[in-house]
Amino acid sequence: MTVSGRVAVVSGGAAGIGLAIAQRLADDGFKIAVLDVVDGAAEAAADAITAAGGEAKGYRADVANREQVDIAVEAARAHLGPIAVVVANAAIARQQEFLGMTLEQWNHTLEVNLTGTFNVVQTCLPDLVEAGWGRVVLISSSSAQRGAPRMAHYAASKGGQIALTKALAVEFAKSGVTVNTVAPSSIDTPSVQKKREEGTIPSAEDMAKYIPVGREGTGQDIANAVSYLVSEGASYVTGQTLSVNGGSFIG
Repeated sequence: MTVSGRVAVVSGGAAGIGLAIAQRLADDGFKIAVLDVVDGAAEAAADAITAAGGEAKGYRADVANREQVDIAVEAARAHLGPIAVVVANAAIARQQEFLGMTLEQWNHTLEVNLTGTFNVVQTCLPDLVEAGWGRVVLISSSSAQRGAPRMAHYAASKGGQIALTKALAVEFAKSGVTVNTVAPSSIDTPSVQKKREEGTIPSAEDMAKYIPVGREGTGQDIANAVSYLVSEGASYVTGQTLSVNGGSFIG
């Protein structure tokens, strides 16, 4: 089966890194199911992909809510066909000093970032196993590899994704399904720009000083990595973390 006709689900696919991934996979020939929690955002992203010549549908879903994920994925199957690729990108990243962190803040971050990943992958995975071919890519973070101040909950959730990747890769390798992680570092996204406006993170120029390639990453940089991992050419790559960070763990 060629890429054309295969369906890719991208959670958190209406903005930032997720949107860049959805657009790139559409350009590669995949039919795209965009999942996003913001009202109307997934539909708008899908419309933009369709207007650019791709095929996409958008579905509102909070990945932490299993019922909403089940409904969205079932609708995607009905509209587009069986799922072949899953990109678990939806996440929240909120700063909070550890000693002031509430249990509610801790739990909410893990519910979205880690349990949300579980919900999306487990709901889609039967299609991949039945077909004997599939690609799962989790979007983690360099924060899980190097740590991050005031983001213990975020780093822990992203570290959980890396461990989940390794477990699923071993469990489903004989089913023809690969499972990998992309770990971005400093990426220029709308959410990052908002934090800069709020003064909670350094400027892009300051960050670039610590990155060997001399710039922050873009959503397209992450999308390019995902495009490789979901390709036929990556059939022997599984259980891996591909760090896309410009040569540095700073940022």
